[in-house]
Amino acid sequence: MQRVTEAAILPRFRNLADGDVEDKGGNDPVTIADKDSEKLLRAGLVSIDGTIGFVGEEAAHEDPSVLEQLEGACWIVDPIDGTRNFAAGKPPFGIIIARAEGGLAQSGWLYDCLTGRFCYAHRGDGAFVDGEKIVAQPTGKTPPVAAISLLFMDEAQREATRRHISPNYELVDIPFCAAEQYPRLGLGENDVSIFERTLSWDHAAGALWLEEAGGKVARPDGAPYRVDEWDRKGLLGASSPQLWEDLADLYAEL
Repeated sequence: MQRVTEAAILPRFRNLADGDVEDKGGNDPVTIADKDSEKLLRAGLVSIDGTIGFVGEEAAHEDPSVLEQLEGACWIVDPIDGTRNFAAGKPPFGIIIARAEGGLAQSGWLYDCLTGRFCYAHRGDGAFVDGEKIVAQPTGKTPPVAAISLLFMDEAQREATRRHISPNYELVDIPFCAAEQYPRLGLGENDVSIFERTLSWDHAAGALWLEEAGGKVARPDGAPYRVDEWDRKGLLGASSPQLWEDLADLYAEL
């Protein structure tokens, strides 16, 4: 991840030429750096284990049938998470990789391209940041701190969220980057988050990492996050199970 960052991502940061940024639709940008990063990451991961599938964000955009590989053992890659920020020449942005099997992430890695922060987890082994095992820490604030993404909600959902959920929290801006949002939940900066769109390359690694740290990530009905439910909407994350339960109770009122 560090090598790919240095080879394909940072040389393009604040250095994108005309034509280096495209819109995939719905204000969802992709840059030449995303594409180059995914090619390098694929080559590296296939050299580690080429017997399993490869689900990259850009590959899936070009050929949606790639998503069918999420039903088996596979690598899941977001070559630049936070492309919106990267294209605008600002942080945060990172690389996310997960290894999944049986519909569940078994390992996950989140790399901050600018700071070098490296979060990772393996199912059953705990969560780590830069080699140090961590335990998720709530902020301890009253009311709790919430980062709520309204971006992919319809207007009725946005209004219901503002009315039933937002008044119960201290609201902070979302970073438009799951590689940043999950560490914020685990490292005492945010208490809860709501995600509407739950694509596997955005959430597989971070959800595993936060759960292994002692937080909780689940569907609003309490079902675990599965990578093979790529078209299912709605996901709640929290730095503790109790904070998750409190948020889920409010969400149920929507």
